[in-house]
Amino acid sequence: MLLEKERRDIVEYGKKMISEGLTSGTSGNISIYNEEEKLMAISPSGIGYFETNPEDIVIMNLDGEVIEGNRKASSEWALHAAMYDAKANCRAVVHTHSMYCTVFASLRQPLKAVHYVIGDAGVAEVPCAPYETFGTKELAKSAARTIGNSDAVLLANHGMLACGSDIKNAYALASGMEYCAELQYRCMSIGKPVILDDKEMEIVMEKFKSYGQNK
Repeated sequence: MLLEKERRDIVEYGKKMISEGLTSGTSGNISIYNEEEKLMAISPSGIGYFETNPEDIVIMNLDGEVIEGNRKASSEWALHAAMYDAKANCRAVVHTHSMYCTVFASLRQPLKAVHYVIGDAGVAEVPCAPYETFGTKELAKSAARTIGNSDAVLLANHGMLACGSDIKNAYALASGMEYCAELQYRCMSIGKPVILDDKEMEIVMEKFKSYGQNK
C-alpha cells in the first residue's frame, strides 16, 4: 500500500479535526504530499472521519490521476494540488469549515492582526479568496492566486485552508487561524479591535522562526 504513513496521519488528523470542532459532518478535507514520490494522499469524499480507514485514503498525482485507491477522492483535490504547485515548501494541506473562519469568509473579510499568533501564517493579514463553486478548478485557481506569501487563506462563503511543512504544522495553523477568527469576531461584537501594526508583526514573525525546541 503506497504512502502508508501519510494514510495513517490523514486518518488521525481527520478525527482530530472533528473532535476539536474545526469542521462538521464530512465537510473539509486533508492531504499530504510526498515530494520523493510526487504523490498526494488525500481524504475520500463523503466518508465520516471516524469511519475512514487508511485503505480509504486516495493516492493521486497532482494532475488528478488516481494512482492507488478504490474510493472517490475528495471533491477538493484540485484545491490541494494547487497549493503544492503554488507553494514550494507545502507538504500538507488542511481545509476546514471552522465556524469563525467561515464567518469572515462569508463576510469576505480578511483575518487581521488582532492577536500576534496570526503571524504563524507568515503574514500580518490572512486574505480571502474570491468566491468560486466548491470542487472546481476555478476555486483552486482563486485560492492559489490569493494566498501569496500567506500559509493560510479564507475561501469566500466556504471555509479556510492552511498549508504546512508537514501535517502537524498545517493542522496547528488551521487551529490557530480559527482562534484568531474567534477573537476578531468577539472583539468586533463589543467594539473596534486594535490591530497590531506591521512593525510589531515583523518582530513577531522573526521571533517565531526560533520559537520552540531546537532540533
